[in-house]
Amino acid sequence: MAMSFDPFSQLDRIAQSVFDTSRQPRMMPVDLSREGDKYLLNADLPGIDPGSIDIDLDGHLLSIRAQRSAGERQNSRWLLQERPFGSYLRQFTIGDDVDTEGISASYDNGVLSVLIPIAEKAKPRKVSVGSASEHHNKAVTA
Repeated sequence: MAMSFDPFSQLDRIAQSVFDTSRQPRMMPVDLSREGDKYLLNADLPGIDPGSIDIDLDGHLLSIRAQRSAGERQNSRWLLQERPFGSYLRQFTIGDDVDTEGISASYDNGVLSVLIPIAEKAKPRKVSVGSASEHHNKAVTA
């Protein structure tokens, strides 16, 4: 395999080692949408061990944590190592319109999907309109 020397990539690699950010949690890219009566959050976490994924809810704070290990190679020397490893963290503030008991998650093909249902009390509903005399009669008899 032919490899060329790129001095700028080497400088970038040196800067990364000097300002080592591997100890800081990395952000994970996410998509968040509302689909009918639920929110759908998809987070890209390729190469993550599903057992390392931790999702917790503390009050109104939803936290997603995951860990990717560097991978140990016996009797080998890295020639190129660009895939990030370490811990990942993303936090979201959720409102009162969420059914926290119904939150569920799945992990498939490197994508974590979190379904966040909307609470019954926050769902749109129709209000019936009666005549003013009906409303007045109900108020008088109550």
